[in-house]
Amino acid sequence: MDFPSHIFKAYDIRGIADTEVTPALAETLGAVFAQFLSDELHAERPLTLVVGRDMRLSSPALHEALVRGMTGVGARVLTVGLVSTPTFYFAVTHLGADGGIMVSASHNSKEYNGFKLVRANAVPVSGETGMYRIRDRCAARVIPSESRPAGRVAGSNVIASNDVIPDPGSLSGAGCDPESSTIEKIDGILQTETDWVIAQTDIGKLPKLKIVADAANAMGAQYLEALFAKIPCELVKMNFELDGTFPAHEADPLKDDNVRAVAERVVAECADFGIATDGDGDRIFFFDETGARVPPSVVRALLAENILRLHPGAKICYDIRPGRITPERIAAAGGVPIVTRVGHSLIKEHAIREGAKFAGESSGHLFFWYHEGFFEIPMLSAVKMLEEIARAGKKVSEMAAPYCTYAHSGEINFTVKDTKAVVDALADTYNDACLSWLDGLTIEYPDWWANVRASNTEPKVRLAVEGVNRGVVDEKVQEARAIIEQYV
Repeated sequence: MDFPSHIFKAYDIRGIADTEVTPALAETLGAVFAQFLSDELHAERPLTLVVGRDMRLSSPALHEALVRGMTGVGARVLTVGLVSTPTFYFAVTHLGADGGIMVSASHNSKEYNGFKLVRANAVPVSGETGMYRIRDRCAARVIPSESRPAGRVAGSNVIASNDVIPDPGSLSGAGCDPESSTIEKIDGILQTETDWVIAQTDIGKLPKLKIVADAANAMGAQYLEALFAKIPCELVKMNFELDGTFPAHEADPLKDDNVRAVAERVVAECADFGIATDGDGDRIFFFDETGARVPPSVVRALLAENILRLHPGAKICYDIRPGRITPERIAAAGGVPIVTRVGHSLIKEHAIREGAKFAGESSGHLFFWYHEGFFEIPMLSAVKMLEEIARAGKKVSEMAAPYCTYAHSGEINFTVKDTKAVVDALADTYNDACLSWLDGLTIEYPDWWANVRASNTEPKVRLAVEGVNRGVVDEKVQEARAIIEQYV
């Protein structure tokens, strides 16, 4: 098998478990990542790295292999075990580590697995800040099949002749002395995170609501259980048993099919509020008492106002996809709205550079500061939504209604022959609009606006249109569709 370079993506590493994402690749990645950070930091000491994993069936073996690769080049490894990605980020920051790797394929289906890489304070390693260099280093350390035996044992995993394994002779340098390696199991990090979140609010002022939560048999169950054990709300749990086969449904709440059950359960239970989380728990979505999704742009606006009451005049970041209510509400509350490119890594990096106090992405990622780290803390998002409900003194639908002023198409995907030609054609068609090229093409008119972006990994473009009413949005979607479909 050729080296699976295509699984190294702009924001993380993701591929098919056991064929593309193997323990052998994980061992190589662990060693390369430790050396990469050591070189970057000019380390004269062993690095301290955190490793965590989700509940996927292939994750334990990948976790072990990562640790083996890291310790093989002298890193001190802190294992936090079975955790959500946000709790992993918290651990890296709280423990003062030099970086770490989380084993997860986020919301992808059960066949997948992968890795999220971070530096100190959970700063993400993206395509622009090192992911592709790490890919190339991993590829360079593939031992040609003719120069290795047909199979060898590494720990409990038999490595086939076409697998990727580290070349021990190439892994040396400052901070990489195998004699200095240690492994330490860290217990209680979720409890530490939960205690910190609870300390950010006044529990006595939170409303005592009935809440239905669907964790999709994935990692959000862990922190929702921990959080609501300390908050006086009634929690109706759906799919809280951790199961890497995702027996109930896909762990992607952005798709309406995957949240239909929680929406219906909110109504059936006469609940006040609903919550859904994704596969690794770094995205969180909310539903009102009618079962309707509270749009992420509205959640982002509500939380931005909450943060601006604590930090008047603060900068708040949001991604470029349509969701105009967010910058409007930030500005009205005296904050400074800052638009960013799409992607959790890119929005974090931009927000850190700007010193923003909060950031929100249209896909359900919501970012806060913890000491020197800036990352998703869904427990804090839930607490702040409860604070806003208490402050409004209304039902969730009534609280959200003034923010739902625009119609939105959702994100529409098209497979096309030439993504650049599509974007250029749209720019030419709408050349009298206000055009921006920050991330793809943004088109702005007084009564409607849109963004079209090329996929990083597929021959696709993604279109999102927003406008003053549904009729305008539907008309402009059809107009844009007719242009795009010339290239399908």
